[in-house]
Amino acid sequence: MQKKLKIKKGDTVQVMRGEYKGQEGKVLKIYVETNRALVEGVNLMSKHTKPNAQYPDGGIIKKEASVHISNLMLLDPSKGKPTRVGRKLNANNKLVRYAKKSKEEIK
Repeated sequence: MQKKLKIKKGDTVQVMRGEYKGQEGKVLKIYVETNRALVEGVNLMSKHTKPNAQYPDGGIIKKEASVHISNLMLLDPSKGKPTRVGRKLNANNKLVRYAKKSKEEIK
């Protein structure tokens, strides 16, 4: 069984370690099998491309590379500061994520 990850696509996260420490961005994609995430504007790499339909001139294109999930922390929806994530049952007996700092439910 796969481990349940605390970060999902569409979350706003902050990088806590590495070259891009302190940068914030939106999660574009999660790679569950490798515990990595693609974050908008973080960990940019240069990709050399030949001319094609999408890039008629070809050349060097900046693209995001994945970052390990352990280096990311979810931003609290109310305060905008990094917070840990917990899970609890809400009033409808559904398991929901909540920010441990503000005790607020994460949508």
